[in-house]
Amino acid sequence: MTVKQAQQKMPTDEERRQGQGFEPFEKGGEWHGDAASSTIETPRKFIPDNGQHLARGLGWFSICLGLAEVFAPHAIEKFLGIRHRSLLIRFMGLREIASGIGILSQGRPAPWLWARVGGDAVDLAGLGMALSSPTAHSGNVSAAILAVGGVTALDVCCAQELSRRNDTDAGKAFTVRKSIQINRSAEEIYRFWRNFESLPRFMSSLESVRSTSDRHSHWIAVDPAGKRIEWDAEIVLEQDNRLIEWRTLEGSDVQHSGSVRFEAASGGRGTFIKLQIEYSPPGGSLGATIAKLLGRSPEQQAQEDLHRLKALMETGEIVTTKGQPSGRASSTSWKYDQTIRRAPDAASTHQGSTV
Repeated sequence: MTVKQAQQKMPTDEERRQGQGFEPFEKGGEWHGDAASSTIETPRKFIPDNGQHLARGLGWFSICLGLAEVFAPHAIEKFLGIRHRSLLIRFMGLREIASGIGILSQGRPAPWLWARVGGDAVDLAGLGMALSSPTAHSGNVSAAILAVGGVTALDVCCAQELSRRNDTDAGKAFTVRKSIQINRSAEEIYRFWRNFESLPRFMSSLESVRSTSDRHSHWIAVDPAGKRIEWDAEIVLEQDNRLIEWRTLEGSDVQHSGSVRFEAASGGRGTFIKLQIEYSPPGGSLGATIAKLLGRSPEQQAQEDLHRLKALMETGEIVTTKGQPSGRASSTSWKYDQTIRRAPDAASTHQGSTV
């Protein structure tokens, strides 16, 4: 078979979408492809990394300067022509080392850079006082003032850039895409999902959902810190047994949009559920990172919820190990224990008729 013949036998994208013997690409519970409709868009902004590189350089400079001030204060006194200031110089060196470590160890070093700016102002004031000393080497002190002034300008520029970037991240949207195959028809799963008041039965973070009209609903959930949050949502696009797309309304505690697609698997092997969520977490990237550390990131939570939906649709219940005397009280993973405990709590709180 020639290369050209092999290429002709490969399925087209249209054939893949129509399910002619080929399944959607699935890997690790995630799916990749076009959004359900053009109404879902994720802002993608390219921000140069120059600010981070400069911050790291300033961090190392701060540590090196601090070490010199701590271990060679008398040499600095001699260079500047001042006396009896070694203790103060060592203290300033410790401050520089602390700032440098803070800048290098933090993913968002802007606060430590602003702390350096404050320290620079103190250094400039001290050098100004040293210049008035009768024993001072005025040329050396003036050179030190110019050097510190230049570093201060760099600190201010870098701190402003990273602070601006943090403000941008606060409104940044994140995308979650998860999928699962369920051995039930698309019509059956769609009908269950479309009854939004049933969603808390498998979505662990949801406390309640109340339909206010055919296309509007009020949602109450609990965030990773245990705080209740509420929002109103509306359906913006719907195709029976195929697609539900929604977004939150203005004034909600959280802003997000998303879609769930119901695609029949070939060979009568049930349905692929494809969930896509666009969200802006409180605190931007920092808020998303904290949520992951607490084991409640939207990515993990969405996958857990889909697995609970699969169990509920296929068996009529969510299987747990709660109350079994042979089970261990806890595992070696705190995040795993938290996940396991959330599942039965959510199921027992929202019991109802099974599908």
